[in-house]
Amino acid sequence: MLKYDDYVESAKALCRKLGEFCPEILIILGSGLGNLGARMKDPIAVPYSEIPNMKFSTAPGHKGRFLAGELGGKNVLMMQGRLHIYEGWAAEDAVFPIRVAKLMGIDKLIVTNAAGGINEGYRPGELMLINDFIKLNAVNPLIGPNIEEFGPRFPDMTHVFDREYMEVFRDIAVSHGENIHEGVYFYCTGPQYETPAEIRAMRLLGADAVGMSTVPECIAARHCGMRILGLTLVTNMAAGILDKPLSGEEVIEAGNAASERLSTYVTEFHGNI
Repeated sequence: MLKYDDYVESAKALCRKLGEFCPEILIILGSGLGNLGARMKDPIAVPYSEIPNMKFSTAPGHKGRFLAGELGGKNVLMMQGRLHIYEGWAAEDAVFPIRVAKLMGIDKLIVTNAAGGINEGYRPGELMLINDFIKLNAVNPLIGPNIEEFGPRFPDMTHVFDREYMEVFRDIAVSHGENIHEGVYFYCTGPQYETPAEIRAMRLLGADAVGMSTVPECIAARHCGMRILGLTLVTNMAAGILDKPLSGEEVIEAGNAASERLSTYVTEFHGNI
């Protein structure tokens, strides 16, 4: 199990790689959404493999590196590729970059993901602001001895996602003609897609979209006291809604198709916070 000193060691190593650059926002990019880095000014690339104690990303479409640079007038640290539980990593490994970022002085998180639409009013290619989440599995990055330097033993999860950030992002998206939703994200570990019966149950519980990431990171970020904006790209409709099988290729293709406009919104968002 990781100790506080392990996070300190990793934060110092990443700071050395970045030199005098001091990021203030962490962005985690989901499947097919890694092109936002192309908008960065003079980016510094740091592969995860060069940071002690950090695991590597194996999911398709995830480059497995940090990018640091200016975006929308703000100094940003970006993760091109996240760590998923289904890759075999422990929950504390999946949220490791969150805690490292906190030790670097970062207190703002933008987390994006590609997900399946449960709400039948949604369409592939549309965006959803996450206003809450449902997690019914046992995966939790806070299990084990609490590291008091990061936060309390029993953190409150009433307001995980920052309402002010949501309104700012919504206004930007709407100004571009975006049909943007707001809803509840259901977290499953994967890697298998959900069954039609599971999707029906999730809908009864109030979920609007389902995916295999984001929630562990948001739990850790909330524990650390970060302000969080959660963004879901609906890349496909969930199992049983349409008469077609689900595939990872479809998710990546939809992410690539939406990457440019999502990049525009995120860049403008930075200039307004």
